[in-house]
Amino acid sequence: MLWPMPTRWADNDHYGHVNNVTYYAYFDTAVNAWLMQATGVDIRELPALGVVATTSCKYLGSISFPDDLRVGLRVTRLGRSSITYELAVFRVADGDLELAATGTFVHVYVDHATRKPVEIPDIVRTAAQALVVESASA
Repeated sequence: MLWPMPTRWADNDHYGHVNNVTYYAYFDTAVNAWLMQATGVDIRELPALGVVATTSCKYLGSISFPDDLRVGLRVTRLGRSSITYELAVFRVADGDLELAATGTFVHVYVDHATRKPVEIPDIVRTAAQALVVESASA
């Protein structure tokens, strides 16, 4: 699944490329925007919150404003209370996709009040199931 992601003027740092921490915002935005679209609900209103437990990024190429991006996402693990996403940031160049970064992103679902792990809400599980693939690293 490829999620469109525009770069913003403020994404560039002093060195003229998108700052490394911004990639994590791209991951967070792509996952949560996709979840809202795929479930048809405001995920903040669900009985459980998806909080980020782990995230990582490997930088492979440079991007800069005003590059047009796509963030690829897939699910490599769908557990009882957590979802592991693998992501890739691509720069759109002359109609082709150039890989700029790869990463992981783990949501753990917790109760709003207690913050203790709970089962993934059914509506989220159903949506995530559509993106499940066997991990290339498995």
